[in-house]
Amino acid sequence: MIRLSSEAEILINMRVLAIDFGLKRTGLAVTDPARIIASALDTVPSAELMAYLKRYLAKEAVEGFVVGLPCNLDGSQTDITPNVVLFVAALKETFPKMWVETVDERFTSTIAQRTMLQSGIGKMARRNKGTVDRISATIILQGWMDKSRGR
Repeated sequence: MIRLSSEAEILINMRVLAIDFGLKRTGLAVTDPARIIASALDTVPSAELMAYLKRYLAKEAVEGFVVGLPCNLDGSQTDITPNVVLFVAALKETFPKMWVETVDERFTSTIAQRTMLQSGIGKMARRNKGTVDRISATIILQGWMDKSRGR
């Protein structure tokens, strides 16, 4: 049996939260404490996002954030990229002890739509943009987790 220091145990038992930032709505996803599973968490109006995160972090141990960074197919910035960069700066300022990592979020909305279609979710539910945002955040987080395991 391997014994971990209490500091190492704390890091292993902390969640990571993913953010699919949008101008109107933001999708959120979170890992389990062991970082095995990425799950959709919520969709929050973007104007209320920081207050939501403060409440969530007051009750859950979160080590850091993974934020989807929108890019065009050629890797250039989209119209919303500057807004996401500003949000990331505000996130770092609001939660200075936590790390923030951005990841390419190209195709996450398309993958989310396909996932909903393949899972048999009804047409009305697929039109709910909040569902797409939550699933997109989950896809961002799962991709980050897969990449992290490969490091």
